[in-house]
Amino acid sequence: ITSIMNRVRTLKSKYKTEENITDEFNYTKISADTTDNSGTVNQIMTTNNPEDWLCFLLKLEKKGVPQMDVSLLNRLIGRYSQAVTALPAEKYSQDESYARILVRFAELKALQDPEEARDQFHLARLNCKKFAFVHVAFAQFELSQENEKKCKQILQKAVECSAVPLELLEIALQNLHLKKKQLLSDEEK
Repeated sequence: ITSIMNRVRTLKSKYKTEENITDEFNYTKISADTTDNSGTVNQIMTTNNPEDWLCFLLKLEKKGVPQMDVSLLNRLIGRYSQAVTALPAEKYSQDESYARILVRFAELKALQDPEEARDQFHLARLNCKKFAFVHVAFAQFELSQENEKKCKQILQKAVECSAVPLELLEIALQNLHLKKKQLLSDEEK
């Protein structure tokens, strides 16, 4: 646990440092980007709740396909990073919208840098361990990195820590045993 907490502190300080270094650049970029609805972001930051952030971020994602549009991907990663920074884990770790923001941020990071994505998935799992979908998303990431053993470990630990719904974890484990590439189909999600 001490090792994990040290890693979390390192990640938090890393992102705070990066935010401070790039704040001026980001502010200029965000201000110049009228398609990003800066006013909306300012309003969301005033209320600062996960549901508003998630709604805004999902609307932003509908503007294109991040896998195909590097500009959109970078904008999304910037906004998700902003949301994660603005929402304290201590306050929102039991909030499903917060957990979804953490998972989606990690999934987007996976498109750019698998190691940073892995760190984000660890952070999501550490902060929101009660949600089965957090564990399944991390396990899916490890499976996509061809690390079947790690995938199985993540799912088993999720069962041990009583993540809910348990059925989601059971389906994911069953699909893993059946050697499927996707732990959950769209219908199962």
